[in-house]
Amino acid sequence: MLLETRDIRKSYTLPGQAPIPILRGIDLTIRAGELLTVIGASGSGKTTLLNLLGTLDTPDGGEIVFEEMPLFRNGKYLFSQKKLAAFRNRKIGFVFQFHHLLSDFTALENVALPEFIATGKLPPAKKRAATLLAELGLKERLEHLPSELSGGEQQRVAIARALMNDPKLILADEPSGNLDSRNSRMLYELMAALSSERRTSFVIVTHNEEYASMADRCLHMQDGLLHECPAP
Repeated sequence: MLLETRDIRKSYTLPGQAPIPILRGIDLTIRAGELLTVIGASGSGKTTLLNLLGTLDTPDGGEIVFEEMPLFRNGKYLFSQKKLAAFRNRKIGFVFQFHHLLSDFTALENVALPEFIATGKLPPAKKRAATLLAELGLKERLEHLPSELSGGEQQRVAIARALMNDPKLILADEPSGNLDSRNSRMLYELMAALSSERRTSFVIVTHNEEYASMADRCLHMQDGLLHECPAP
């Protein structure tokens, strides 16, 4: 098992109000190489779940285990913030609805950044970034700035960046939200192919039930809990 959560809970508190429960006890297992989609209404807790899986936020309770290594237990992370950041850099990739590419960096520089942060060595990072971009059909776009790329190309750059350190898990939050239907389908087909070929696990939050059905497994977030999606 790649990642497992047990009874993960999360609430948010507004000033002068009682806590608002978002996740009410999430038990989830993610297998190596699995493509998993999570659907649900806006505000149901899908993004909160991704943030907790990626150690970007802190649960109120429960356990998170990655490759049999406990990360969170008894109300706290078992590593310092510095070690958690290093863990994320090496083990987890992130793809967001808004690609969050650095506007003054070329496609090549954006993709090379995670490895450069990890190693401090720019030439090998750029070499690997160029290889990844070529694999994703962007060989002719290495020196282009994000503003010079289409929306679909920008998201492929973001996926290449997420793959840069060969992570075991990629978390994608509405990655096709700003794309038209053609580019959305191409993006999901690309992620499915990458999951299969690289044995990289993907957890993709989406509103699109058609694309969700392309996954190995689909889960529905409702009332702070996860349920298997109904059969099509």
